[in-house]
Amino acid sequence: MWRERALRVVLVLSGILFTAGIYPIIQILWGRDKSNYGDAMMLSLYFTLGILLLKAVRNPGENRSLIAFAAWSSVAHGVVMTVMALRDPSEHDLFAGVAILIVIAVALMLLMPGKRSVPPLAATAATR
Repeated sequence: MWRERALRVVLVLSGILFTAGIYPIIQILWGRDKSNYGDAMMLSLYFTLGILLLKAVRNPGENRSLIAFAAWSSVAHGVVMTVMALRDPSEHDLFAGVAILIVIAVALMLLMPGKRSVPPLAATAATR
């Protein structure tokens, strides 16, 4: 019971955080800052993921794949950001974002709902 509540809290917090990406998207597009168009495209994916995570709060068990995607994509993004920050000293401010992404990923992985046990098709058919 506590695990599902904790998962819902993490889903809400990460969903709100990712959804907040709409603000920089609007700033980049409104200001026609072509040098940050790549950032706007990446943030648009996180914005969408945030909306879906907020919807997943209602029934986390039915959204296991989405939760796994959110966790593993956060790890992947964190790894890329780490490499960028290590290679370019001017990008060391990325480490804060890496920490946030890793905390989200670990929390989602630890709290992810278990797989449902689905009866084999043959057993289901035999009981009818």
